[in-house]
Amino acid sequence: MRMYQASKVSGGGQVLDLETAVKDGILGGGCGALFGGVVAEKLDLKKMVVELESVDVPSVFICPISLEPMQDPVTLCTGQTYERSNILKWFSLGHFTCPTTMQELWDDSVTPNKTLQQLIYSWFSQKYLAMKKRSEDVQGRVLEVLESLKKVKGQARVQALKELRQLVVTHGSVKKTVVDNNGVALVCSLLGHFTSHAVGSEAIGILVNLELDLESMEILMQPAKMSLMVDMLNEGSIETKINCTKLIETLMVGKDIGSEIVSSLSLLVGLLRLVRDKRYPNGVFAGLSLLKTVCSHEPVRSSVVSIGTIPQLVEVLPRLNNECLELALYVLEVLSTLPEGRLALKNCPNTIPNVVRLMMKVSESCTQFALSILWAVCKLAPEECASHAVEAGLAAKLLLVIQSGCSPVMKQRSAELLKLCSLNYTTTIFISKCKLTRTIQ
Repeated sequence: MRMYQASKVSGGGQVLDLETAVKDGILGGGCGALFGGVVAEKLDLKKMVVELESVDVPSVFICPISLEPMQDPVTLCTGQTYERSNILKWFSLGHFTCPTTMQELWDDSVTPNKTLQQLIYSWFSQKYLAMKKRSEDVQGRVLEVLESLKKVKGQARVQALKELRQLVVTHGSVKKTVVDNNGVALVCSLLGHFTSHAVGSEAIGILVNLELDLESMEILMQPAKMSLMVDMLNEGSIETKINCTKLIETLMVGKDIGSEIVSSLSLLVGLLRLVRDKRYPNGVFAGLSLLKTVCSHEPVRSSVVSIGTIPQLVEVLPRLNNECLELALYVLEVLSTLPEGRLALKNCPNTIPNVVRLMMKVSESCTQFALSILWAVCKLAPEECASHAVEAGLAAKLLLVIQSGCSPVMKQRSAELLKLCSLNYTTTIFISKCKLTRTIQ
């Protein structure tokens, strides 16, 4: 539940006195301004409070107990005012003091504060009606922009798309208006072979913020539109690249998208560029997320390996945040199921040290992916890779997994890998390589 922030007076202090606040016009311009307006229909205060939750509310409207706007304020004998349900609950818990001052009450009756209640209602009514008016103005403007997009071309079209994009990003209610007025189909129709990147960038910036139905997705999956998205993923601004990546992933998840699109070298190269660019963490995450989705299509995994994905992912592992690490390790684990994937992992000199470091460090999922990757590599070349892994500290990590609360499957795999690693050592040397404490030995 949201805790409302009290608004401030111009001098920097909080509004504490109701009479002074009304007289000074802090609560909406004085009593006349608040009570003089006539509202055609009775507005529901509870609904208004919910819809205006992001607005700073004057402190005199806030219940000191719940820190939320009062709807049925009552005043105690101490002069302090609370929401009725909150103070009655306070009394039901056996307290007979004023929660704010902690004075004992000489009279436990509560008096409805009708003046404050009317003031609260009037203040929220003004704010609510103003918000509605702004919303209606925005909806009208959206319809005008959609209508103009049917006619304008060139730079005028770019400007119209920029405005529509700004409206969609800024006002949540606009999204439904765009969808309900065939705006998605209209924006989709602007994408094709001859679409400029300026138009494409703005159009995709709009689409990525909207709920797309199946028909719209099928339209966007047409080769000409997908080709444009892939081009902009490689050549656009970082914001455009991220938006293209997100939109392509939305289109791919759970869909039987054409393998020629999924395995497009331009798409895969663009994703790897995004993942390697450490200046933009959001881009790294978006790129890895789509790469994970691409790898869920089994026929294209060989293409992913062939463009050098594995060594590039291995090299970026040390600088990834936890969220990105899970995605990167997932991709490496999936690619390790291919013979060429295992060979690429083995041939990358930093695979073993970088992956070993991540075991028992990030999450159980990461440890599980790391185990699978290391098992695939060590099984491929046990004499060479197992020794390398032990030197990197794998044996000690495996013992930690076995003694931890990880799943039985992980413990079993750890025991098998530990056995594989010990084959080239005598017992004494292997124990020393494990870096165990005397107690564990």
